[in-house]
Amino acid sequence: MRKPDWVIAKERAKRAAAAETVWLFGLHAVRDALANPRRTRLQLVVTKNAADRLGEAIAAAGLTPRIVDTRKFAAHVPIAPDSVHQGAALEVRPLDWGPLEEVCAARPGAGRPLVLLLDRVTDPHNVGAILRSAEVFGAAAVIAPRRHAAPETGALAKSASGALERQPYLRVGNLAETMDRLKGMGFVVIGLDGTASEPIGAALAATAGRAVALVLGAEGPGLRERSRATCDRLARIPAAGAFGSLNVSNAAAVALYAARWPDGGR
Repeated sequence: MRKPDWVIAKERAKRAAAAETVWLFGLHAVRDALANPRRTRLQLVVTKNAADRLGEAIAAAGLTPRIVDTRKFAAHVPIAPDSVHQGAALEVRPLDWGPLEEVCAARPGAGRPLVLLLDRVTDPHNVGAILRSAEVFGAAAVIAPRRHAAPETGALAKSASGALERQPYLRVGNLAETMDRLKGMGFVVIGLDGTASEPIGAALAATAGRAVALVLGAEGPGLRERSRATCDRLARIPAAGAFGSLNVSNAAAVALYAARWPDGGR
């Protein structure tokens, strides 16, 4: 009996993900990946100096590094020539954080669940900064589509300054459908839109402490039409003047702060 098409597609996607590898670089990113028990590590390439600086992490991970000459480092790893690698690069498998329903479930003592969804935010530096903010403000996950979004890369990991190893970053097939799934879990979905009439403080107050999913669009285009239509509410971050705007990573930090501490952290 032939398997259903959706089962075949899911199995193919799983095999493709298993075959995919990522090169992380930089002392901080490599050290955090070596310390992460969730991370499948394949090979470590380091200079003698980097090996000395990462000595404890390498020993704890049980990985035998390949030590190369500093002047020939770029010839041994497939990363951009201008990458600030600090003499350390680690080939890994992308992280698997598990099903959406498990990752985003409410947890005792953790406050109301917060989730951040990114609608076609492609800059790895922005996404890395967003992961840092999400970790600081206790977001259950950062969620982005598999296509037209920043994948897990060395540049993203370096910008995240270690947060990639600790903060769930989920890639989904369809963002609007994921928003509907979150609604089914009890989340109120709030889209950030600079033209919205309602300030974010008022939109959050109206949720009465329920779980919140914040949706941010790419700089310039903003939220796509279907994403906007799927939101429960649209809100803006108020500005002191008539002009000026925040980039997406700064907007994410402000929105997460407002959602986590609506009383200003008092």
